[in-house]
Amino acid sequence: MHIKNRMLYTFFSEDNYSTAPGRERLLHSLLFRSRVYYIMRFIFVVFRYWPAARKRSFYFETWREASFRVFRIMEDCGGCFNIKGLLNIQRTERPVVFVANHMSTMETLVLFCMIFPHKRPVFVVKEQLLSIPFFKAYLKECIGVTRKSPSEDFKQVMTRGSELISKGYSIIVFPQARRSMTIDPSRFNTLGIKLARRNNVPVIPIALKTDFWKDGKILKDFGPLDQNQPIHFEFGAPKRIKGSGKEEHKQIISFIKSRLDEWGK
Repeated sequence: MHIKNRMLYTFFSEDNYSTAPGRERLLHSLLFRSRVYYIMRFIFVVFRYWPAARKRSFYFETWREASFRVFRIMEDCGGCFNIKGLLNIQRTERPVVFVANHMSTMETLVLFCMIFPHKRPVFVVKEQLLSIPFFKAYLKECIGVTRKSPSEDFKQVMTRGSELISKGYSIIVFPQARRSMTIDPSRFNTLGIKLARRNNVPVIPIALKTDFWKDGKILKDFGPLDQNQPIHFEFGAPKRIKGSGKEEHKQIISFIKSRLDEWGK
């Protein structure tokens, strides 16, 4: 496929997306729906794109394809996605700051295929991930934070984030220091709001519920999958930051909390 056409192609062309019934693969059920099936397929994806990542040719188009493969793995393991507000990503041509709650490993793997090619996203991630010998090749463009020194993290995100935004990239921020099934306003920092305000770009809130993919007891990122938990993503409308951004921060928290309350019923 010609690279120009690949840039324009998207896996999600409508505002909403819902997983079609009956997508679970027979092999997954035959393996007693254990994590063996998805881990094996995930490892295959990692190794499939490893040469490109190692040679620094893991471009956005390739990243999107890898992300969508993980998305399909989740569906093949019985995951039911319910995605809303995808067209909000296109409501501004400028870069944006995405602000989302953080619940599991899943969002860091599948968000990319929803957002690109409309925006070129870069994640803010834990700095420790950038030092893991194998996976750091996939995270070269990400912004690393320690989550130990708020002042240093602020400086890193403001400096590197502003540099990337000036080049046309959008930034994905998870303001919660740790994964959580709920949202605590006191632990939901304003880093994304401040980055957007500094660079005069909109914020797009993302509410998500991804507890389908649980944390593991031994390997945190490879826990069991729970078919009883539907997967939800909803993108809010872009928000311009006015003044200090306190009101927009409250609105984002309210948006995410209201969706979590609705999905939890």
